[in-house]
Amino acid sequence: MTIATIDTRSTTAETDPHYEDRINLAAVFRMAARLNLHESVANHFSYAVSDDGGQFLINPFGRHFSTLRASELLLLDAHDDDSIDAANRPDPTAWAIHSAMHRNAPQARCVLHAHSKYATVLASIEAEGLAPIDQNTMRFFNRVSIDDGFDGMGLDDEAERLSKTLGNNTILLMGNHGVMAVGETIGKAFDELYYFERACETYITALMTGIPLRIVSDAVAEKTAQQWQDYIHRVGLGEAFLSEIRVILDREEPDYRL
Repeated sequence: MTIATIDTRSTTAETDPHYEDRINLAAVFRMAARLNLHESVANHFSYAVSDDGGQFLINPFGRHFSTLRASELLLLDAHDDDSIDAANRPDPTAWAIHSAMHRNAPQARCVLHAHSKYATVLASIEAEGLAPIDQNTMRFFNRVSIDDGFDGMGLDDEAERLSKTLGNNTILLMGNHGVMAVGETIGKAFDELYYFERACETYITALMTGIPLRIVSDAVAEKTAQQWQDYIHRVGLGEAFLSEIRVILDREEPDYRL
């Protein structure tokens, strides 16, 4: 497979109706690399620019998260199978997974798929999601969909199954594979991915101590999870996080906007 030809022209608000979406998505690619949520030139993030999910932005094949720029994001049609043969093309697994997600789950406007360290560990052990042992793990109490049908890399029937397993949750723990976080906006989805990885880190580290876990009751875990949802909605946590990511990158890596 040859590396996709990249369009390095700068994107502007005057030349691209999806200018802000491109910048926001490029920003979370860069921050994902800083937080070690990436893997080589694999893994993929997308954002639907149409309400029905048919049109979406996604990273091209062969680009490292830490160097990706806004103008390099591909605009694809979830219903056009020829996209994978275009000169500027996504990774085959990216196309399979994200086109299926955007076709079958249009409420998931932003879809972030990663093999982040601790979420992937959780996906690789016999555990029914996260035990509620701290505020971050309680955020996801009874709010994680789990796919346990892994039968190979995310192609064809695998991708279709994943898109239907998600349901109404924002996190899909992909058994023997990794994690997928979704959201109505790029900021919300990235906030979910960030906090889920932090929650997994706490849980896996606690298991490594070999000391019994201090697990709260289901009632306390559910109360805390609901408080999380109220807080996220009230303060606009995901959008605030994304705003600060852009501030950091504008100061330290402004080329992400190009």
